[in-house]
Amino acid sequence: MAKLWQTKSTSLHPLAEQYTVGNDYILDMRLLPYDIEASKAHAQALLKAKIITKAELVKLTKGLNDILTLHKAGKFVIKQSDEDCHTAIENYLVEKYGALGKKIHTGRSRNDQVLVATRLYTRKKLKQISEELIALQKVFLAMAKKYEFVPMPGYTHTRRAMPSSVGHWAAAYLEELINDHMILESAYKLNDQNPLGAAAGFGVNLPLDRELTTKLLKFDRLQVNSLYAVNSRGPTESYILSVLTKITMTLGRLASEMIWFTTPEFDFFDLPYQFTTGSSIMPQKRNPDVFEIVRGNVGVIIALQTQVKEVCKGVISGYNRDTQLTKEPLIKGMGIARRSLEIMSLVMAEVTPKKDVLMKSLSPELFATSEANKLVKKGMPFRDAYQKVKENLADLKVPDLVAALKEVTSIGGPGNLRLGQYKISKPL
Repeated sequence: MAKLWQTKSTSLHPLAEQYTVGNDYILDMRLLPYDIEASKAHAQALLKAKIITKAELVKLTKGLNDILTLHKAGKFVIKQSDEDCHTAIENYLVEKYGALGKKIHTGRSRNDQVLVATRLYTRKKLKQISEELIALQKVFLAMAKKYEFVPMPGYTHTRRAMPSSVGHWAAAYLEELINDHMILESAYKLNDQNPLGAAAGFGVNLPLDRELTTKLLKFDRLQVNSLYAVNSRGPTESYILSVLTKITMTLGRLASEMIWFTTPEFDFFDLPYQFTTGSSIMPQKRNPDVFEIVRGNVGVIIALQTQVKEVCKGVISGYNRDTQLTKEPLIKGMGIARRSLEIMSLVMAEVTPKKDVLMKSLSPELFATSEANKLVKKGMPFRDAYQKVKENLADLKVPDLVAALKEVTSIGGPGNLRLGQYKISKPL
């Protein structure tokens, strides 16, 4: 079958085809259902513009549904010679309906086709990421409530600093994940606009109702300027990946802490066997590979974001083939983020603190600041209290830990988690 741009007198060198197409035709197996969805909406617009008849709309819709059925059964193949899903779909319709199949591309360019298919695909994936992010929020809310008064050292400069609690630590991640969802919402909003009708960036002289396709495809709003619609490919993907970078950075810190906190040297938490792997040479080993892969994937997401920025930083207005190279990083990045959130929810729901070890970990010097503040309450200037406690560190004793934690009243302190103030994010 012919390429959409090909004529009888033109041909493309096989190596040039292989190089320019790359693996786009493979990636497009993911986008195909969304291109079909957009094509059905576009066909409705063609009917309203009187470019096709009602009978032709019915036929085209049936043909598109047939492709979707074949795709779900694994029987619809996009070949390298097709270049992409858009060509494969049109070729199928032409083969099935002849001249009618050639009408489906009226008023469209592959530029706005890939834009709208990518937006629809991304919308679904961001919703899935939202669900996983909320699931992890719920895990940490449960941990914060259950372990509110289980003591745990607080660290500064990677040294034990002040008394804290597992609940305080868990609530910190809860609040961060809530904020992470806030920026995910901004990425969703940026993506949720309809570029269909922009064509190659300069619109078409046909009365296509873009508001109609916006409504049919359930976009929040229309991307008005056709040139900017094309220019936004790349910057939109870059922003989405920057948001995913922030989310995975949260997971990366969590993973690093859990790697340390589950070592024999710390032994603060129990990591169930089903989330560890073994050594090929050392029979005794239990390795935290899940956490290590999560931590490593932070760098992968950062690299994907950088890749998109580098691809797009020098292009001029209008479509440039460079932007084809933004598709894979976006798809890969969203997949990594979703799976990382999913596995961390699963693992953290099963992790339990070792209360006896944690109790013993709060040595007397961690209460130095608390002792200084007791003197302050009696009227001593803080700097004098600081010096007095520092001179008598050897005399400090560990108080009743649970009682001590409950006495803490500083904002967000272990004894003042204010868990009722946290509101789990709403799904996108």
